[in-house]
Amino acid sequence: MTFIKKILKWFAILLSLLIIVLYVTDTDYIIKAVRTIYLTGHTTAYLEDYKKFDNRTIENGTPQPWPNHKNYNSVKETDLLNKTNTANGTIAYVIIKNDSIWFENYYDGFNENSQTNSFSMAKSYVSGLLGKAIQEGYIKSLNQPVSDFLPAFSNGLAAKMTVGHLSSMASGTTWDEKYYSPLSIVTRAYFDDDLEKVMLGLDMQTAPGKRFKYSSGDTQMLAMVIEKATGKKLYNYLTESFWKPLGCENPTLWQVDSKSHDLVKAYCCIASNAKDFARFGKLYKDYGKWEGKQLLDSTFVAKSLKPVYPDGNMYGYGWWLRSIGHKHFFMMRGHLGQYVIVEPQDNIIIVRLGHSKGKNNQVGKFTTDIDTYIQEAYKMLGE
Repeated sequence: MTFIKKILKWFAILLSLLIIVLYVTDTDYIIKAVRTIYLTGHTTAYLEDYKKFDNRTIENGTPQPWPNHKNYNSVKETDLLNKTNTANGTIAYVIIKNDSIWFENYYDGFNENSQTNSFSMAKSYVSGLLGKAIQEGYIKSLNQPVSDFLPAFSNGLAAKMTVGHLSSMASGTTWDEKYYSPLSIVTRAYFDDDLEKVMLGLDMQTAPGKRFKYSSGDTQMLAMVIEKATGKKLYNYLTESFWKPLGCENPTLWQVDSKSHDLVKAYCCIASNAKDFARFGKLYKDYGKWEGKQLLDSTFVAKSLKPVYPDGNMYGYGWWLRSIGHKHFFMMRGHLGQYVIVEPQDNIIIVRLGHSKGKNNQVGKFTTDIDTYIQEAYKMLGE
């Protein structure tokens, strides 16, 4: 018994010293990461982790439910889609044809109104809010310097950085997209309670505007720019610009770094559902028009859905681009396989939400599950 007490004593001492070191070295965010992620049995952020963080509510306006297609749920999932959904932990799979729900199914205890983390699908919303800010005159153009809003980036290579560079993932900063390292800036940004301080500490690695490099930091910086330009909190700007006008059926949540600093995690973390996420895909499919009203400038939308850089032909301004045969898709994408996939010529939107995208966990790459969700949807549609 005495021996056990000594071990516990030394363990408590070592733990206390470790905590002190973390605070002294400004890495105490790791404590929150351990408590929120690792002690819950996860190795990375997960679908319902938003419940562990501070959030701001984005209210919905008058709901505009999607109509059901005349062939609603007349076909079941293909065998391959069933296997993929099971293996990857799909929780929602929806096919929208001609702006009507053609197929929908929910799994693992989730339903059509269940809130789950968007992860990086939020980046498309932030880019849309940039377009809105330009449309409303808060920001001059895609070419306006970031330093006009964030003076910390006024010197050297940073002075050449524009808001367009942020939206197209070409800032040239030292941000490194590593999801599974507790010491990465991605992890710090996710758990630190002062996200602005993290962002203002970034340095430049290359000249901006030279090439595409997937970077959540670019979107986070863009959000800070939009807030400075508009004088509005980003969650309020999303509410008035898109969430209410698009007739979302449910209010949603957007994570913030802390109640005291109140900065949204703009690169991720909108908690909503498949059919409300799909509305933003429809808005871009229809070149910014919704119910006869031009919510977003059509020229900005068209530019957003074209490659910006020769070596980054998979990305426009806030949207992923993918061609399969003669079909051309644009999509919102998020960690663990959150997707809103749009083929405008066929007037098809495919939404998949879930726990995993399979064995291939590459970041900033097209993984094989995406092709499966697309190809099996077309088989179900008979097209």
